[in-house]
Amino acid sequence: MRLLHTSDWHLGRAFHRVNMLGAQSAFVDHLLATVRERDVDAVVVSGDVYDRAVPPLAAVELFDRALHRLAELGVPTVMISGNHDSARRLGVGAGLIGRAGIHLRTDPAGAGTPVMLRDAFGEVAFYGLPYLEPALVKDEFGVEKAGHESVLAAAMDRVRADLAARPPGTRSVVLAHAFVTGGEPSDSERDITVGGVDSVPAGVFDGVDYVALGHLHGCQTLTGRVRYSGSPLPYSFSEATHRKSVWLIDLGADGAVAAERVDCPVPRGLARLRGTLDDLLTDTALARHTEDWVEATLTDTVRPADPMARLTERFPHTLSLVFAPDRAPDDPDVSYARRLAGRSDQEIAEDFVAHVRGAGPDARERGVLRDAFDAVRADDTLREVAR
Repeated sequence: MRLLHTSDWHLGRAFHRVNMLGAQSAFVDHLLATVRERDVDAVVVSGDVYDRAVPPLAAVELFDRALHRLAELGVPTVMISGNHDSARRLGVGAGLIGRAGIHLRTDPAGAGTPVMLRDAFGEVAFYGLPYLEPALVKDEFGVEKAGHESVLAAAMDRVRADLAARPPGTRSVVLAHAFVTGGEPSDSERDITVGGVDSVPAGVFDGVDYVALGHLHGCQTLTGRVRYSGSPLPYSFSEATHRKSVWLIDLGADGAVAAERVDCPVPRGLARLRGTLDDLLTDTALARHTEDWVEATLTDTVRPADPMARLTERFPHTLSLVFAPDRAPDDPDVSYARRLAGRSDQEIAEDFVAHVRGAGPDARERGVLRDAFDAVRADDTLREVAR
């Protein structure tokens, strides 16, 4: 069976104020063309179809057209909700839409109930695990402590139990939306940290033939059977080095996996340029970036006059301007930035306690801080769901 694995469409999202709806529509065209030209048997979409719980009407219309076109091709599609989606909204009409071959899996309670598809070698079970917000699903899965690993492990226990009850040789595919240890994040994924932990080990998914992951925006292979497709379009300059693509997965009669990347159409390249304004305006080696979307980091010790206007004369698609003056290592601003770089909210809060009190928090106090951050994130998620 040949699968097309994609995720993280983020319909309705802009790129630094640039409307991406046209590029997203071009991706849908590319997706449909790939399905036709490469004889795809099933499409899997691993979450974050939309960029927010209440997407703009134009994004909903594009999604509606995509579903109709997939249904017209007669190619079964399985998709799950991600942490940006409203699971309830995305899942409206799922039973009816399923009759057209579009299978929406947005209810955590259905984790162990697969979509069954068949090829010349027998049945393939597709298990859709929508994004599992630990605080909201821990009771459903009967776990004592809300954490990503515990709820995903419980969901996978249901998957393995169902698979064990099926005829020998039944192949299996799991769709999941999670941060799996070993994956490389970018700046455009929403933080899903709970209890100081945001990732789960790949071993959680042991026992199935292929795991189609969503959430991280870079296409990457964690193991031969566990992969991220990444987002089909860039949504931050941290993705400048990404090769945007989808996976074509051939699932053999014995469950063996063969994978091929198919590049996606991208409207423009991304360039992150750094230097003084004069250097960026005169360096002939940068001429290749005149049609790219540009993030310019200026290192001038004194902020130059009209930098954006001058940059856009050479790089018309400059979207982001950052000032990072070259300073001595002992400059207070430099040392403060270095102290904060790469640190979590929890670590910054603990440093603050140590600064004002003279001693860092003890284990109980660290737990209070962690619970407070988790409560804020869970509250944000609940507000998104309720909208």
